[in-house]
Amino acid sequence: MISESKIIETARSVLQEEAQAILGLIDRLDSRFIAAVDLIFDSRGKAVLTGMGKSGLIAKKIAATLASTGTPSFFMHPADAGHGDLGMVTSDDVVIAVSNSGETEEILRLIPFFKRFNINLISMTGNMNSTLSRESVVSIDITVKEEACPMGFVPTSSTTATLAMGDALAVVLLLKRGFKKEDFAFFHPNGAIGKKLFLKVSDLMHSGDSLPYVTSDAKMTDAVMEISSKRLGVTIVADSNKKILGIITDGDLRRGIAQWGRSFFDMEASAVMTKNPRSIDEDELAAKALSVMETHTITSLIVPDTEGYAVGIIHLHDILRKGIV
Repeated sequence: MISESKIIETARSVLQEEAQAILGLIDRLDSRFIAAVDLIFDSRGKAVLTGMGKSGLIAKKIAATLASTGTPSFFMHPADAGHGDLGMVTSDDVVIAVSNSGETEEILRLIPFFKRFNINLISMTGNMNSTLSRESVVSIDITVKEEACPMGFVPTSSTTATLAMGDALAVVLLLKRGFKKEDFAFFHPNGAIGKKLFLKVSDLMHSGDSLPYVTSDAKMTDAVMEISSKRLGVTIVADSNKKILGIITDGDLRRGIAQWGRSFFDMEASAVMTKNPRSIDEDELAAKALSVMETHTITSLIVPDTEGYAVGIIHLHDILRKGIV
């Protein structure tokens, strides 16, 4: 039975081997890598990734990374390709074949098709003398010294190195295309980044009948009822046209009761409200509203129009509920 110390020792060894495998790629980046980048960048079609087994899984991830960073890409299983899926590939595309041995039969069978239709083939292989390497327009060297497993043949260091090389391609292409975080968010509308960059205050704010407000001469009894019924923990204090004069929070209620007792409820809202409350424009990002709330340790912001009339309130819980953190 393996001891705890052996478990840690083995895990460290695996991480060290795989780290060295990636570091070993650095000095092999040369004109072939640049040529591969240019072929992908200049392609009028898509990048088609293909690979069998573990290499196929890595190819899928590379395709996903390329697609999300501005390079249209998809994965094609090489076995299915020979049974009709080659119809997805056009002469405008560039194929990136991943094979550590460079002799994967299912991939080699596709080469005549690529040649017939003048489809540029880029290979990522650990055997630069392989058939796949020789038949490729460009071949990227992903050779590793040894696999990280004790038996020396389970794909570990090789797949890690291939994945890292794929990331290097994606990032260089990202920069070459001038791809920005806003572009990344466009392809991730349901992700945290997309929400931070797309959701505006106007998308989350409470408005219309759900907007709590009382006039400045309203009794605090009415203010308490408004705060309670609208369930936002605050009420705007405004004139009859909803022009903002101040704000009353549930914290103000607690402090007022502690200070004035029962007489607090007969006071007018103008005597309790905080003037010049924090506010934010409806076209600002919801992430900006969250930042303002965190800075000032508050849970709500009033949303005024250009003339100072209340059009909404955005609450901390609405922002957090959307996963903007």
